[in-house]
Amino acid sequence: METTSPRRRWKTLLAFSIIYFVWGSTFLAIRVGVREVPPFLLAAIRFLIAGLVLYGWMLARGERSPNARQWASAFLLALLIFVFDYGLLFWAEQRVPSGIAAVMLATIPVFMALSEIILLGTQKMTFRLVLALLIGIAGVAVLMSHTLDVGEGPVETAGAVALIIAAISWSIAAALSRKLTLPPSKVMSSGAQMLAGGILLALSGAALGELRNFHPSNVSASAWLALIYLIVAGSIVGFTAYVWLIHHESPTKVGTYAYVNPVVAVLVGYFLGGETLGPRTILGTLFVLISVVVLTTMPAKKPAPVVSGPRPARDAAWDATIRRDGEEERQVG
Repeated sequence: METTSPRRRWKTLLAFSIIYFVWGSTFLAIRVGVREVPPFLLAAIRFLIAGLVLYGWMLARGERSPNARQWASAFLLALLIFVFDYGLLFWAEQRVPSGIAAVMLATIPVFMALSEIILLGTQKMTFRLVLALLIGIAGVAVLMSHTLDVGEGPVETAGAVALIIAAISWSIAAALSRKLTLPPSKVMSSGAQMLAGGILLALSGAALGELRNFHPSNVSASAWLALIYLIVAGSIVGFTAYVWLIHHESPTKVGTYAYVNPVVAVLVGYFLGGETLGPRTILGTLFVLISVVVLTTMPAKKPAPVVSGPRPARDAAWDATIRRDGEEERQVG
């Protein structure tokens, strides 16, 4: 036991570093990629490849492929998660700094709480919940404010609205996933949803005419490197680190990534992406993080299954559900 303990601590530290810093840095990688590759097409390539890797890996291990009903559920969730959430995120990052995009998507627990009240009935409107919702909304308002715009430049309204729609879409998908039939294997479920999402994103990009003016030979090495980083580090390595952690550490500890990722995204955007960092971003980030902490530490009224999801910021509300129900596993991607 003494010989394995230091190795275990090293693996734990490495895994936490990955979900903290790699996942937080993917927002800047998206912004670099969408400067040269159309957004829906970029997202399609990312999730088609990552989904094929996870799906193929599970088949090679003898896991059964989803049945027709499970594929139908996967495609429905993929439409909401990948087309309306990731597609809009990639599209918005052509217009909104990566750090602000990360913070605005950290408001997903706000919309998740509303979904639990309206769609699932697992939460009741309490003073604490109202306060958390108001703080989260205030954070979004600050990020979109022109009054606190001190050298940061205005946030384009279309991009900000797209991010809000993306967050709402995710919360609806999370609520629906509790009622849909999905593969029992969490990795297979995530792989199937990624694969379905990649297909739908490719069709969306084609319908929007993104293939018409796209020439791979004109894409710089930095954009291709950003895409490779999103596929390998963001999806495959990040997924593996998360699955290992959720089996070896408490969900409460693992769930801390939801508070760290937006901060990492803001700092990475500032130091590596040349994005401005002023009072508006700092204050808006603070409000959103306070709202997330309050929401994700609220007691649950009813136990519920856990949603699958391909990216950390989406899972903050569900980390609280895991802590409350004592579950040790979740579906992520």
